[in-house]
Amino acid sequence: MTRPLFLDETALSSEQKDIFDRIRSGPRGVVEGPLRVWLQSPGLADPAQNLGAFCRYGTSIEPRLSELAIITVGAYWKSGFEWHVHAPIAAQAGVSADIIAAIKTGAEPPINKTDERAIYQFTRELLLTRQVSDQTYQHAVAILGVVGCVELVGILGYYTMISMTINVFQVSVPEGSAEPFSGDA
Repeated sequence: MTRPLFLDETALSSEQKDIFDRIRSGPRGVVEGPLRVWLQSPGLADPAQNLGAFCRYGTSIEPRLSELAIITVGAYWKSGFEWHVHAPIAAQAGVSADIIAAIKTGAEPPINKTDERAIYQFTRELLLTRQVSDQTYQHAVAILGVVGCVELVGILGYYTMISMTINVFQVSVPEGSAEPFSGDA
């Protein structure tokens, strides 16, 4: 079996075509990576891509902080396609190059901003321990509010699903781009 599954755009079912067209005409503007994999199951693709659009473009969390969380998840899962797409977006949103580089290698990032520290700590703690301590939770609530914390958990869950899809179906970075985590254990 080939991974990722090939998606023949000329042979989409009407349901797949409808979802494909909505993704392409939406804020993403492109149907790539895990979205192409999910289209194998329109019943999954439609709600998943809607959730993804909200997590990426609709939360109350400013892009600098949501992208910090997204790249932290991508690095945790060593999800190359995710990193390839979101590390440049994180940089454009204002996450420093030193922080991005440290997160990629798993080193402790040199985070000085209180809000970035809160998001990173919340994300790493949840990924590593499957829980968030009261102190970390309270710090995140002070920065994001309860609604923002709920949305942050949604972002982390969604991008975990993205990363799992990328890894299971071996979604590679575009041809000519270096695989960000090649050679990593």
